[in-house]
Amino acid sequence: MRYSPEGLTAFVETVASGSFSAAARKLRKSQSTISTAIANLEADLGVMLFDRSSRQPKLTPEGERALSYVQGILAASERLDELAVWLAGEMETRLTFVLSDTLHPDILADLLGAFDKRYPHTEFECLIGENEDVIDLLQKGRAQLGLTEAQAHYPTDIGAMRLPMQSKMDIYVASHHPLAREGILLEEQLRSWRELRLNTYLENGSMAARGPVWSAPNYLMLLSMAEQGFGWCALPAALVEEFSGAKKLTRLDVPGWPRSILIDLLWNKRTPPGMAGNWLRRYLQQWPDKPANR
Repeated sequence: MRYSPEGLTAFVETVASGSFSAAARKLRKSQSTISTAIANLEADLGVMLFDRSSRQPKLTPEGERALSYVQGILAASERLDELAVWLAGEMETRLTFVLSDTLHPDILADLLGAFDKRYPHTEFECLIGENEDVIDLLQKGRAQLGLTEAQAHYPTDIGAMRLPMQSKMDIYVASHHPLAREGILLEEQLRSWRELRLNTYLENGSMAARGPVWSAPNYLMLLSMAEQGFGWCALPAALVEEFSGAKKLTRLDVPGWPRSILIDLLWNKRTPPGMAGNWLRRYLQQWPDKPANR
């Protein structure tokens, strides 16, 4: 029997997300579409996968047994898609890469230089995005690859690979800001001053403000706002070193900072990258071995 890929994906995403509505949001589908796909899968299997008697769907014993099999089917399908791309030798005419400002500028410079030497005839498009915006661009097919601060969970149609490099984040204010004259500051003390916070186009309502806030969709814009003295901000240290003029920003002495964050490389499993995209994945995965000629 052939099972619908949509039903398998909806099943796994519902388990991961905890509800039909959350799965629908992750997969950019309507809730009725997800419910119908799972109902059709249950009909094909002849068993109930979820107990729907409570507010949140709960896996039945049959659903728990089926979950690992369905996850295995989807993983095998993904590997087969990637093999097909490799066997076909598909070369993109254009590769769109969503960059996070957390990527160290030196790594980006080396990457661009190596890509130019290996694929001089492939158009390379760079977009700037963070977190939910990166995922949205990949799901819409607007980009083939994207970088983001590592997250605990991604939609089932998004592939993720942890990269070997990390990014250091620290808290900064303009050198003329009153906070710049303070000594050690607790995070709670910062709440009475305006925070400059990252807020993607797909606004994340789970991050409630604990004080006055201005926001922007990328760190480079936040850096500019911080330089003008509009508030304090957590920024990638490498970005500050690269783009902030001498003595424009001051690092605040806050316990627990600086912090290192992990970075993930993402792609859409349904439209896996071609030859150039796969080369870029290997390049970043093997950093700092400088795999430009591999």
